[in-house]
Amino acid sequence: MLHFEPKDFPQPKVHRIMLGGIAPRPIALVSTLSEDGIPNLTPFSFFNAFGSNPPIIAFSPARRGRDASLKDTYHNLVRTRECVVHSVTYDMVEQISLASTEYPSEVDEFIKSGLTPIDSDIVKPKRVKESPFHMECKVRDIMSYGEGGGSANIFICEVLKFHVAEDIFKDGVIHPDLIDLVSRMSANFYCRASGSAVFEVEKPVLKKGIGYDNLPFFMKESEIYSANNLGKFANIESIPGDDEVTGFINEIKNLPLENFEVSVEAFFRYKRLKKYQYMLKTLLVFEKEEIINENSKLKSFYEMTAKTALEENDIDFAWKTALYTGKFYTISKIK
Repeated sequence: MLHFEPKDFPQPKVHRIMLGGIAPRPIALVSTLSEDGIPNLTPFSFFNAFGSNPPIIAFSPARRGRDASLKDTYHNLVRTRECVVHSVTYDMVEQISLASTEYPSEVDEFIKSGLTPIDSDIVKPKRVKESPFHMECKVRDIMSYGEGGGSANIFICEVLKFHVAEDIFKDGVIHPDLIDLVSRMSANFYCRASGSAVFEVEKPVLKKGIGYDNLPFFMKESEIYSANNLGKFANIESIPGDDEVTGFINEIKNLPLENFEVSVEAFFRYKRLKKYQYMLKTLLVFEKEEIINENSKLKSFYEMTAKTALEENDIDFAWKTALYTGKFYTISKIK
């Protein structure tokens, strides 16, 4: 690894490293008004949420790196203490990039970006029609850290009112594919937070997983499972018993599968297709008919099957397959 202290490098290099390593970052599209009533619209990627009672968000219009000057958003918020913060979607990203241009303070970024201003209900700054998620806010606190280029100016805001598009909800939750958010990475890179980029990890809040330390030794010594896989295995509350595993294996042996083939080539085809039921049944036939006599090879194939089920979130199938695999580990160790 590289090791350095920020004081040993120029600010632009520290900035670049932070942008690359602290990512993806949500984008706050912030609408403000000057004291003279001139609209300002600017995106900030130093932004996040910090509480919900009351709802608190914060973002940083940091000083410009090149000359340490303060941004229009900073001046407007210090004087008016009102803003509207919007989420940024994929359909808006080019317009948002345009709004980030450092126009003179008298220029209206709504006009430059082509985004549509609409009235807010509580605060004076306009909302952006194209965004599906708006937060009308008042400034609660301002914290500044230095006067050099890149120094932070953190505005802590309380959300007074939300405006959320109805069509981004699914089963009562704002769904990633429907809101289609984008986030900032380093340099010119963005991230689209939808589709194949989105995955689920079960929260352990309402249960207590057995923990990595309580996994069977043969699972922890596997060359197939990654540490991440083992972490997912360890999130179960109790390990299935021997009778459960035996019953499960008998069910798979008797499971009718359409167009089922038995061969090594078929096994790997099923793996590519993530058809782990077919994978397991193939191995049980291999074992019964002694098509593969090497215990170490069988063990690896069974572990591939358990891993495939695990990655498809069939935790019960994965665990029972993994436990059944333990007997091959024991045999190979004895030999």
